[in-house]
Amino acid sequence: MNNHQFLQFLQSGKILVSDGAMGTELQKRGMPVGVCPEEFNISHPEIVQGIYKDYYDAGSDLVTTNTFGANRSRLAMHGFENRVREFCVKSVELALAVCPDKSGKFVAGSMGPTGDLIEPLGPRTAREVYDIFSEQAEALAEGGADALFIETMMAAEEAEIAVRAAKEKTNLPVAATMTFEFGKAGLRTMWGVDVKTAVSRLTDAGVDIIGSNCGRGFDEMIAIVRELRPLTVKPIIAQSNAGIPDWVDGISVYTETPEIIEPKAQEILDLGVNIIGGCCGTGPAHIRTMRRLVDKKQSL
Repeated sequence: MNNHQFLQFLQSGKILVSDGAMGTELQKRGMPVGVCPEEFNISHPEIVQGIYKDYYDAGSDLVTTNTFGANRSRLAMHGFENRVREFCVKSVELALAVCPDKSGKFVAGSMGPTGDLIEPLGPRTAREVYDIFSEQAEALAEGGADALFIETMMAAEEAEIAVRAAKEKTNLPVAATMTFEFGKAGLRTMWGVDVKTAVSRLTDAGVDIIGSNCGRGFDEMIAIVRELRPLTVKPIIAQSNAGIPDWVDGISVYTETPEIIEPKAQEILDLGVNIIGGCCGTGPAHIRTMRRLVDKKQSL
């Protein structure tokens, strides 16, 4: 496993199956609402590692680490701002320990938004945000990640800064996914970024893989990929939520079962994605469905 092999697999035309959700899987396994998920890498490593293993066993070619919020800004909300390196390195090590020892299996370091606004809209300077992402990227690289996945981005400037930090501070391939939803103006992020603008700005920032994650479900992801694919020659990643959740007994219950998403995932594959997986509400059963579809497609 190495980062050169990761890009070589994509450039060869192989379709990689990523994993599904981390947060909803942690909740299923006993993580209380409101706690710091990344702290579970230290206090409950067996739970985190069990999720990684379940995804690999279901057919994932790569798993993303339990480090989505493991940046100094977000960890400060829990009083853990000085534990970025600890949480990131440990999470990668847990994944590597159960990653199948064969060609084409990888660990991607997850990096989410800082949770802060950048000047002039908020308190953070662009330099501060760059340093926050740099610290996390370096820690994930130190742990041994094969790639860095910058996920669930809404603001173009923050996504650009994250990509630049990851590219400049490590030698790892970098993917960036933004979250789009349909509105009156078409597909936009919550900050009004359209798909064409996202592709242009992320490409200029030096990203290796472009795509979308989270959102409202697989139907919307089909529309996103249909719009995105003609705009770039770079590999595309698509990781959709399992629909819009219902609130049942204090927890989020997602409605798109593996059976429901099967034809939709097939359509996403047919549109030309290079990495397919899931986000909130998807689990190992969803990944098994995608694995079967990818194997069938690549055998044709």
